[in-house]
Amino acid sequence: MKAIAQLGATLGRTFAYDLLHAVMPWEEDILQHGLRQLVEAELLYQGGDPPQATYHFKHSLIQEAAYQSLLKSTRQQYHQRIAQVLEGQFPETIATQPELVAHHYTEAGLVELAIPYWYQAGQYGVRRSAHLEAISHLEKALALLHTLPDTLERVQQELDVQLTLGIPLSATRGYAVPEVAHIYTRAQALCQRMGETPQLIPALLGLWRYYMLRAELGKARDLAEQCLLLVQRVDDPTRLIVAHDALGETLVFLGEFAPARAHLERATALYDPQKRRSPRALTDPGVSSRALLAGALWMLGYPEQALQRSTEALRLAEAQAHPYLLASTLVMAVYIHHLCRDVRTTHMQAEAVVTLATAQGFPFWLADATIFVGWAQAAQGRGAEGLAQLQHGLAARQTMGLQLAGPVYLTMLAEAYEHIGQPAAGLPVLAQALTRIEATRERWWAAEVHRLRGALLLALSAESHTEAETCFHQALTVARGQQAKSWELRTAVSLARLWQQQGKRQEAYDLLGPVYHWFTEGFDTADLQEAKALLAELAG
Repeated sequence: MKAIAQLGATLGRTFAYDLLHAVMPWEEDILQHGLRQLVEAELLYQGGDPPQATYHFKHSLIQEAAYQSLLKSTRQQYHQRIAQVLEGQFPETIATQPELVAHHYTEAGLVELAIPYWYQAGQYGVRRSAHLEAISHLEKALALLHTLPDTLERVQQELDVQLTLGIPLSATRGYAVPEVAHIYTRAQALCQRMGETPQLIPALLGLWRYYMLRAELGKARDLAEQCLLLVQRVDDPTRLIVAHDALGETLVFLGEFAPARAHLERATALYDPQKRRSPRALTDPGVSSRALLAGALWMLGYPEQALQRSTEALRLAEAQAHPYLLASTLVMAVYIHHLCRDVRTTHMQAEAVVTLATAQGFPFWLADATIFVGWAQAAQGRGAEGLAQLQHGLAARQTMGLQLAGPVYLTMLAEAYEHIGQPAAGLPVLAQALTRIEATRERWWAAEVHRLRGALLLALSAESHTEAETCFHQALTVARGQQAKSWELRTAVSLARLWQQQGKRQEAYDLLGPVYHWFTEGFDTADLQEAKALLAELAG
């Protein structure tokens, strides 16, 4: 009975009859009699009947006492035997619980045999979006690797583990935390030791994402361009999609919408939806390229195409049934509806992201979605509630070191102040946004920041028309320099309305008319409807 308890304790607090018998093939009647005695002594609970029975130690202290009664050498022998039996006779357990084999080889002191199973367990956790489990398994693999001699084989193993660890860490703690930067910097250094290795590309992309989210866009652009050059050199179509996607995304945030569109359309054209998404990725280049292309298209003056691409991205994400991918794609869809001034859909989709991100533990997307919910609430007359949500989301992003899209969210906060009749409170917020834009070169929202500043100045005082007009002209200059027809239209409406109030009807019409008539689609969107109505007033 004691030997059975000791072996059971080595297997774990819960163990199966068939594994116990496979590890130590006692006679059936002897084994079952011993187990009955342990159950009758209330040391074990039993579920089911042999050979399908499972047993559970009544208390962890009982298991620990039985385990510690073994000599260390015997314990190690038991652990080795258990791992070998699992490998040889229980392939289903190996496939779904590789951490069990890893644990037993670790306790047996067979580090080199344990590491591949900890790595396999981490990969399995990533595939199931069990990110916290994956982190635990991969960190155990790293700890064991650091006990081995510094060979190229060990370097390659560590590189594999580091690149995989970056995925769940990014999902649970955010892309922009120092731990994530450390992982990809270490991976880059390991790649340099390995020489020519295709793994340099995911290492660089991990660093690219880190710098993107911290709004260090110059570094991000350099890394994206480096990736593209590397991929073009090795002629890898799959990685080429990712590289075009990364550079296209960077250019969107820099406000270079036309070249961004070219790279994102190239990524979209190369993408084959039948090919599986890499288990190393939290995103899918076919999905993200469409989602970001939607933003570029809206900026360039194609709102209907923007909505179409956004819908395509969502359908691809939904088909993959991957929670993180779906959350990120939903957030980008929220952006498009926000740009189209569709408050109801913005609110609805942002709430969906809040639900998903809360359930899955995605703080990054939860913070962004919370800000959009707050903006929508303020736009619908629930100002105090909306402001609280906006400020909560902004604080959460700050905690995670997220700087990208800061000007966007500050602009939304300023809008919320306008909605509740406090334009004066919004002006320093926009000043902060402009400071961010100058510091980071994140210029995709710059025209709107200048335009809204002019609108708030007018809301604060009718005597501010000269300063407001200057803001509108600044916004027009930015929009025209970026070929951002949608921002140009929105600003032209604001300036034309000001001129209308000043009696300069013809100047207002001459400003707004050519911009409005440039558009070939999106005539049911709020900006174009408002422009059409204003042109009718000016013509009348």
